[in-house]
Amino acid sequence: MDPAPQSHPILSYVLSRLPTLAKTRPSAGGDFDIEQPPVHTPSPRTPSTAGEFELVERMPGLRHPSVLRAMTRAVADVSAARSALQVLGPRPDHELVDSSRAIVAAAGAEAGGSRRIPEGDLEACRAVVRLEETHDAYEALLQEAEGRLEAVYRSAMQGKDLEESDERDESAAAGAGAGDDAAVQEEVITVLRQVEEGKPVESVRLVDRQLRHLPEAFGRIQGLRVLDVSRNQLEVIPDAIGGLDHLEELRLASNALISLPDSIGLLLNLRILNVGSNRLRSLPDSISKCRSLIELDASYNGLAYLPTNIGYELVNLRKLWVHMNKLRSLPSSICKMRSLYLLDAHFNELCGLPSAIGKLSSLEILNLSSNFSDLKDLPASFGDLLNLRELDLSNNQIHALPDSFGRLDKLEKLNLEQNPLSMPPMDIVSKGVDAVKEYMLQRWLDILLEEERKSIAAAESPQAPTTPSAWLARSVSWVSDVSGSLVGYLSGENKTEKDAYLDQQY
Repeated sequence: MDPAPQSHPILSYVLSRLPTLAKTRPSAGGDFDIEQPPVHTPSPRTPSTAGEFELVERMPGLRHPSVLRAMTRAVADVSAARSALQVLGPRPDHELVDSSRAIVAAAGAEAGGSRRIPEGDLEACRAVVRLEETHDAYEALLQEAEGRLEAVYRSAMQGKDLEESDERDESAAAGAGAGDDAAVQEEVITVLRQVEEGKPVESVRLVDRQLRHLPEAFGRIQGLRVLDVSRNQLEVIPDAIGGLDHLEELRLASNALISLPDSIGLLLNLRILNVGSNRLRSLPDSISKCRSLIELDASYNGLAYLPTNIGYELVNLRKLWVHMNKLRSLPSSICKMRSLYLLDAHFNELCGLPSAIGKLSSLEILNLSSNFSDLKDLPASFGDLLNLRELDLSNNQIHALPDSFGRLDKLEKLNLEQNPLSMPPMDIVSKGVDAVKEYMLQRWLDILLEEERKSIAAAESPQAPTTPSAWLARSVSWVSDVSGSLVGYLSGENKTEKDAYLDQQY
């Protein structure tokens, strides 16, 4: 887990210039580097020269040697933690962590009784939980270090002693914001006074007000249906938010939230939740209880995983935005979201998709672009997304589309740029989405026909049953398998000129 330039720009810049923290080449023994897992091709997520130039333009003092030395001292603990994680290894999968915690909890409940969990398995589960907690602590350390570096820089620019300026700098910043805070508080008090006077308050919009604190009293506005506090400086949402029984729309985008309260799961009427552009590392498991949700935007955060059971209960969700995060996988439960219309997971670290992704029968828009060297293939069930209209797979490492791809008859927009594709060939890809669909459909039909020829050949062998009933059963089974794609051709429905070749085959 590297301090990414998007979420920790100063820390990333400083660490890249410290020789003692520089990434070492893997040894013959295959040492693991937590900040740079081995890949075959350079990842475009590596901080670019342009990105560093933009940071230095904004903070020119970073070039000064004394500032860099002070920052080096400020992040010494990050170096030590990083070294420890290099030994421990990569972060475990979230579903593995959940199951390990459940096993450990079950073993604790059976204390004193008959032990049904082997000690070796139990200790392995405990090790998984400890590793997850260590990674959590490291992420918190990165966030804290970024704040320390900002304080060091502010002190340097004000000509203060870099060794002793942290507390004085924080006090000055608090004083400078006092005037703004007074104006914001007046707006908040006005809202709460209306509630006390018995006036109905259905919508509160405090957008871009430099709001630093959301009062607990907001959780007692019983008739509130819309709460929009986007583009502020909120670091915490109070637990009292769960008391807004009638809340339908909650917008918390562009704040400084590190976590959401578990009480958010009490918002049973919530339909729209936007927590994009914060500093979230995870979503609370209780979010799965918001069964009325139809839109969830958690983009531009630092999410490493989604709640394991999120798909089992959010069955009404229509739109899910989780792009610009650090997701390495999607939970298998997401395949239960039968109402899902849009899924945007671009610019993550996805290594693949759940094998049952084809069960998303309502999915029409899917963006999996810019997972770069991590996303290499698609599951066989991908061809079951029969309602898919728009698909973006650009900037990945996909070598071949699944054979079932030709079944995506409704596909209108397709982006396959920046992939090392060999199937279909690039000359087919260059002709557009219709050419790709036709090529993959013909390939799929050829495969089915070859399987049927083999099946018939096996049936005609001396060892195979040759009764009419056995032959009929096999034929009915095969026709059932391919009917979804052949009915249109055999019945004359939806024919075009490009289907002439297929007509000749039947």
